[in-house]
Amino acid sequence: MAAPDFEQALVGAISHLRAFARSFANDPARADDLVQETLVKAWNSRDSFTPGTNFRAWLFTILRNVYFSQHRKLRREVDDPDDHYQNSLSVQPEQYGHLDLSDFRDALATLPSDQREALVLVGAEGFSYEEAAQICGCAVGTIKSRVNRARNRLVELLGDEDLKPGSHHEGETPPAGTLLKSTAR
Repeated sequence: MAAPDFEQALVGAISHLRAFARSFANDPARADDLVQETLVKAWNSRDSFTPGTNFRAWLFTILRNVYFSQHRKLRREVDDPDDHYQNSLSVQPEQYGHLDLSDFRDALATLPSDQREALVLVGAEGFSYEEAAQICGCAVGTIKSRVNRARNRLVELLGDEDLKPGSHHEGETPPAGTLLKSTAR
């Protein structure tokens, strides 16, 4: 891939990288740091990218490796897994849509990291199970299992009967939760 094409592809992937980074780090600033580090590593390793392969998958693999490297270094930091401290510092949204999104984010944050990662890759980022398996370095069946367990756990946590499979009639548009439904490929 020529330098201008590489640069355009890199810039075009930033929003996807940001979304994936948010699945790892609930803190937007930390997610942006992960993306920045990923972009620097990708740029410095641009000669190692094989043209014709999946560029986004390559970037997501770099981001994932950056996250796990940083995670190992940051083990001694105080963690706020339930966003208890973070939520106490912010004003809660007034609109129901924001509350639903907040509930979804909280539920998503409680999932084991491997399930959350698989759900975001397949459900939100649109990667195939095969591509997600390649990014995560595991078998396709493992990704399918993680996505299924993640979806089921989110339905359980959110307590929304409308999200369960078969809860709406044929031809009827399913209610909110299209992220959960779209992962049932």
